Amino acid sequence: MRAIAEGLFTDETSPRLVGGRDLATGRIVFPCPESEGYEPVPLSRDGTLWSYTVQRFRPKTPPYAGPEAFSPWIVAYVELPGETIVEARLVDVDFDDVTIGMPLRLAPTPLDPGAAEPVMIPAFAPAGGAA
Repeated sequence: MRAIAEGLFTDETSPRLVGGRDLATGRIVFPCPESEGYEPVPLSRDGTLWSYTVQRFRPKTPPYAGPEAFSPWIVAYVELPGETIVEARLVDVDFDDVTIGMPLRLAPTPLDPGAAEPVMIPAFAPAGGAA
């Protein structure tokens, strides 16, 4: 798996996101800042949907580096209990089936599935499979 940016995922077979623990306060953030004040920590694969929105228009390029053809997607804010809230794409669920509080599991997904060498981005899917 090639990530869109270095240090986003662990190297495990079932990857996890890599957060950063503030050495002064213990607060965890995602992604891990490149700073001596933070240490990398693997985050939970499981969380709950804290909030969401639907991205209905193609973002500006740069910074967007996805496919030219645009399809709306769900932008999720996922609470990883006791850790942090992360922003990621929500996949494998219809827009009408999304509910706040639904259990989710990390499911990295390609930014552009049609690319010759797709890069993976953070994404979550309903825990236990598609809703």
